[in-house]
Amino acid sequence: MIAASIGSLMRSFVDAVIVLNENHEILWHDTAGVSLEVIDGIHISKFIPCEEVGFLDHETFSIIVNDRRLLFDVKKFTADNPYTILCIEDINLMTNPKMRLFCLEKIIESLDEGVMMSNQDGEITLYNLAQEKMEGLNKQDIMGKHLWSVYDYNPQNSEHKHTFKTGKPIFSRYRAHSKVNGIPQYVNYSTFPIQKDGVTIAVFSLSTNESRLKDRLHQTIEEKRQTIDTNMNQLDSKNGTTFTFNHIKGKSLALKNLIKEAQNISVHNTDVLIIGETGTGKELFAQSMHNHSPRVNSPFVAINCAAIPENLLESTLFGTVKGAFTGSTNQIGLFEYAKDGTLFLDEINSMPMTLQTKLMRVLQERVVRRVGSNDITPIQCTVISASNEDPEKLILEGKMRLDLFYRIAHTSLYIPSLRERTEDIHFFIEYFLNSYQEKFNKSVPPLSKTLQMTLLQYHWPGNTRELEHLIENLIIRVSETDQAIEVDHLPAYMRTKIFVDQKDKSKELKGTEKKPFKSIFTNSQEHFIQKTLEQSDWNISQAARKLGITRQSLQYHIKKHGIINPHL
Repeated sequence: MIAASIGSLMRSFVDAVIVLNENHEILWHDTAGVSLEVIDGIHISKFIPCEEVGFLDHETFSIIVNDRRLLFDVKKFTADNPYTILCIEDINLMTNPKMRLFCLEKIIESLDEGVMMSNQDGEITLYNLAQEKMEGLNKQDIMGKHLWSVYDYNPQNSEHKHTFKTGKPIFSRYRAHSKVNGIPQYVNYSTFPIQKDGVTIAVFSLSTNESRLKDRLHQTIEEKRQTIDTNMNQLDSKNGTTFTFNHIKGKSLALKNLIKEAQNISVHNTDVLIIGETGTGKELFAQSMHNHSPRVNSPFVAINCAAIPENLLESTLFGTVKGAFTGSTNQIGLFEYAKDGTLFLDEINSMPMTLQTKLMRVLQERVVRRVGSNDITPIQCTVISASNEDPEKLILEGKMRLDLFYRIAHTSLYIPSLRERTEDIHFFIEYFLNSYQEKFNKSVPPLSKTLQMTLLQYHWPGNTRELEHLIENLIIRVSETDQAIEVDHLPAYMRTKIFVDQKDKSKELKGTEKKPFKSIFTNSQEHFIQKTLEQSDWNISQAARKLGITRQSLQYHIKKHGIINPHL
């Protein structure tokens, strides 16, 4: 029978099927999927509580039958086969898993957040529109392919593979897996396992929309920051900090750009490495970033890795259990104490290599094991590290593990030295003069031109901290009856340092025809950097040595002036 054949074919795609003749009488049916009891040969109106006239003229309609809402899709056949076929689907989301799955897929496609899912073999099984836009990839090109073939990395480094194996989520990573026209597409994401009856069956990642997230977070955090700044005493007792970005002084373009970069990084719960010489304000930036972040109401915990012996540093960071060693007690470490706040590891370059290995594993696995214990505890804090030496140099000298660098520096922040910010030397001289005159309630004469020139030419190895210390000493030593603050008012040790510095600089200038980079005025820096890079065949390290600055500083100036390598 043709009606039965057509009905059986349609039934394989829907929950139920009813085939009607030209008089709308039931010729054949299979309605077990929706528990609808009908009888062949009876008019359809006997079973469907609906107006007989005209109700089958619609292509689709839904009605409630036996307390269940059913969707009817009307298909009509004419000529030799004058049949009407009612394809019926149960659209009750509580009883129809297919319909619920359809709705969930529609929801996933409409999300602003990117969603990507993979199976046990690492093949991409779900990839929504938002993820396409974030990464610049085409869903049709990557569905069913292995993650590592799509993103071009070693399968052993697959986060999805790791999560599938361990069943543990990976929170708040900020990384670029894809490139568009050679430009990395950074996304903030977390990865989670999907488990059924205790067995992992899939892994998915949620990626946030960068631009919208930043806008919302900046607005919210700025409102919180303004509230916090009105009562710093309350802030100090609340989260362990005393500084916000409002406390970072200076007027140089380099510093202003650095603050913007730090604020952008702050809105992400990502580990950061701050690189800067002694006295450049690394902890000032770390506290400011904490107070500009969503973690502002959580603890800020700081530790100087160079100030604590190795055996104590391990127990301080990771905690101990009673009996681990003589005198040990049950004590949480700083990773646990920081909770969901920020742990600041200052002078991480001083950490012993043996301890670097354990720290690297903690940052990778996001769990900590107390000294003497076999139990592990998940950690949620963001880690901000600081180094007063170039990490590249430390790695080459074997003082820092390369894999640790990649763990602590999901993103890096380089603070230029004071000698690279001549505008800020002028600013801080006046700022500290005014501050200490007010502090000591003392009025002093201005600096002589000779002393001003001396201070501007000085190398400032101690940076802003050294300059503040020097101005404080000048205010103490000068008399209110003096006509000007002279070089003679400098402490003896400082005069010696400046003299040696100027002598060394003179020898350097005699031995080379190039101008020291820090003496180049801003409007000619771009040309000078471009020329030096060309002479060095775009070898960054070599060009930095010629300019007398660090590699990170040169990269900052390349980015600042928009200098492009013509060979790329």
